[in-house]
Amino acid sequence: MDKEIQNYHQSLSQTDQEICNLLYEVINTNLPKAEKKIWHAHPVWFLEGNPIVGYSKLKSCIRLLFWSGQSFEVEGLIPEGSFKAAEVRYTDVKQIKKKELKLWLSQAKKIQWDYKNIVKRKGKLERIK
Repeated sequence: MDKEIQNYHQSLSQTDQEICNLLYEVINTNLPKAEKKIWHAHPVWFLEGNPIVGYSKLKSCIRLLFWSGQSFEVEGLIPEGSFKAAEVRYTDVKQIKKKELKLWLSQAKKIQWDYKNIVKRKGKLERIK
């Protein structure tokens, strides 16, 4: 595990660490070519410089965010924000359904909006996949 991400996990409660460790494992296995790093203070995976998925500690949960999740062709995620992102929130590792998570990750590879160039396009998103 990347040292920065490991440090992020170690800063969390035991319950949140368990959630993040499982998310990390499943995401890494299913996005082996993705670049991963701490971005805006939490772990995020990128494909060709475009943010795909990440998780973060909120006050009462761990939020798993898919930047293009509102466009996925499967259910289970809740729209987040004014762009195309969607999320799911976890308070216990037992809530994570690996099969569902793998399906979302396959959608994340297949369906992408160009967040990498959103500033250059003055807030306008374009679909790249």
